[in-house]
Amino acid sequence: MNIKRAKEEIKRAVQAYLAKDELGQYAIPAIRQRPILLMGPPGIGKTQIMEQIARECKIALVAYTITHHTRQSAVGLPYIRQKNYGGRDVSVTEYTMSEIIASIYEKIQATGLKEGILFIDEINCVSETLAPTMLQFLQCKTFGNQAVPAGWVIVAAGNPPEYNKSVREFDLVTLDRVRRMDLEPDLPAWKEYARAAGIHGAILSYLELHPQHFYQVNADIDGTQFVTARGWEDLSNLLDTYEKISLQADEELVRQYLPHKQIAAEFAAYLDLYYKYRDDYGVEKILAGQAGPEVFARLLNAPFDERLALVGLLLAGLNTRFAASLQADRTADTCYSLLRTLRQDLNALPDPTPDDPAQLLNAQIEQQEAETARLKAAGQLDKAGLTDRLLVESALRRWLGDLNHAHAVGTQEAFDLLRENFRALANRRDEAQQTASAALESGFDFMEQAFPDSQELVIFVTELTVAPAARAFITENGCERYYKYNKDLLLDNRAAALQRELAAEQARHGGV
Repeated sequence: MNIKRAKEEIKRAVQAYLAKDELGQYAIPAIRQRPILLMGPPGIGKTQIMEQIARECKIALVAYTITHHTRQSAVGLPYIRQKNYGGRDVSVTEYTMSEIIASIYEKIQATGLKEGILFIDEINCVSETLAPTMLQFLQCKTFGNQAVPAGWVIVAAGNPPEYNKSVREFDLVTLDRVRRMDLEPDLPAWKEYARAAGIHGAILSYLELHPQHFYQVNADIDGTQFVTARGWEDLSNLLDTYEKISLQADEELVRQYLPHKQIAAEFAAYLDLYYKYRDDYGVEKILAGQAGPEVFARLLNAPFDERLALVGLLLAGLNTRFAASLQADRTADTCYSLLRTLRQDLNALPDPTPDDPAQLLNAQIEQQEAETARLKAAGQLDKAGLTDRLLVESALRRWLGDLNHAHAVGTQEAFDLLRENFRALANRRDEAQQTASAALESGFDFMEQAFPDSQELVIFVTELTVAPAARAFITENGCERYYKYNKDLLLDNRAAALQRELAAEQARHGGV
């Protein structure tokens, strides 16, 4: 199965394992909660989906790569305890708590989340001394004499033998106690994640042209060469940062993330062209409605991969604007809610003083920062969620500074100052929305003139439909031409589906 289906299966398992009956007991006893065993090639995204599931289910996550552990850290250290059996004192060997089990309790204390996922990676690649411990872990949900706490779902992951020479086969007894899921690389499933994660446009465009390069592992006389989903994502993060600090990636750097000579060379060459197209076509000018006649003249003889790259560049520019507008909207909404709460708290005071607004605002800031720290420790914040909270806290800090410098003589004057600050924030939100909307209209203007009734226009509208930021922005703010083209696209797809059904029906009846 692909990684998307695996995520849904694991999420459902977590929901079922953590469901309780009318007495507050787990509906499925721990002994019957089979650990989930994910088997798939490295770098496919197994750890990533664990983080997503934990956030979406609002539970904790403790993750370990077991090959980094010794038997002592996994099981605990032995020590001698004196006991009396039948009137006779004897020395008995016991074990201290496993580092892994202790980490679960530490996570519970740090986050307040009593339920979670214990994720153990590379479980079938352990040393010979640790192998029996891993079998015991899967069969009995224990490390040494310490059980995994109730409410913690076990998920383990391993690599097939063709990817790791250290792989150990599981016996029938162990396999009969786990839920095994075999994962395969799947570009369409990964692209859904990639759009939401903001994977670099050059990577998405390149893989559109060369889908066979998404995931490869080849062994030849030069050794093992490979490309993984993890490699593409890590390279994407670096490319984004390089662009911000005006650095250019070359083939040598690309090969550090994509250790495959041919694919690294081809992508590095494509990346150079991608940046060249961005500059030659003036993508920012196009989105500002300033495309020159030379741009349309060049497109007349441009090959398909060049046209596709240009569409990708336009979409990347739009998605950046969509994301900025949505983020500004969330920041303004949160600040407005906090401002309303502050006003209610002020009104509830029997005898408010000029210092009260600043004190109440400071208390809000401290509560926000404490909650951010808690959510971060619990792994409940993705990059966008953390950014949202930091932007709100930054705005509130600026407002507090303005209050402290204003020396307002009354609570109403202080609140008026806060309202003025919020109005400025709301204005920036409106400007971001207007900028994104104008760029979208300019994008459609350009696409209609450059690619009327073409495959490129279909790709443009389709990507606006499936990209999360674009979909959310258009749903919130509308775009008449998008709705028109999307409706036409849906009708065309339905007509094509009906034609396929008719052809299949005719084939079944001998072409009659």
